[in-house]
Amino acid sequence: MNTILRKSILGVAGLAFTGGVFAGPVAAHAADTTHTKPVAVTVQGDKLIPHGVQGEQSRIDLNDEQTANVKAIIAATKKAGMDERAAVVSIATALQESKLENLGHLGDRNDHDSQGLFQQRPSSGWGTVEQITDPEYSTTAFLKGLKQVDGWQDMPLTKAAQTVQVSAYPDHYAQWEQQAADLVAQHWNS
Repeated sequence: MNTILRKSILGVAGLAFTGGVFAGPVAAHAADTTHTKPVAVTVQGDKLIPHGVQGEQSRIDLNDEQTANVKAIIAATKKAGMDERAAVVSIATALQESKLENLGHLGDRNDHDSQGLFQQRPSSGWGTVEQITDPEYSTTAFLKGLKQVDGWQDMPLTKAAQTVQVSAYPDHYAQWEQQAADLVAQHWNS
């Protein structure tokens, strides 16, 4: 009986070892591709520093209208008494939702009745069409929602944005963090 038990234990141990040898490199490789780290943004001197971003980053060139919308978001953030991190979350969210374009109703291409920089919906209580297509109002509405998220300052940008926005694509906000941080660093004191 001891021999059978011993052989069974050794057999199970052997299978576990073999599984680890074959699955270990696959699992380790899969973990390396996500590159996720908690995200925080701090200011050193005049420079905004993001400490790690989640996933691949996207970047677009901005025209004058988009740059004006960045400045409007920053101004509304300051007026709300919030810091650079709030501006980074706001700008990254607007980059994902509208590419910083103050979108009106897009007809059949519209997501329900979503409009403005943050693609907010009048039918969901964000405000009237006139309000949510006003950059200051829409930013203030977004920031009001952000303030209600416990610990938003310390959570990954995409989680903070998603908690406010409730998007069908919750992980897409993260791709804009670096550009948003760069824009805040460039325009916060201008």
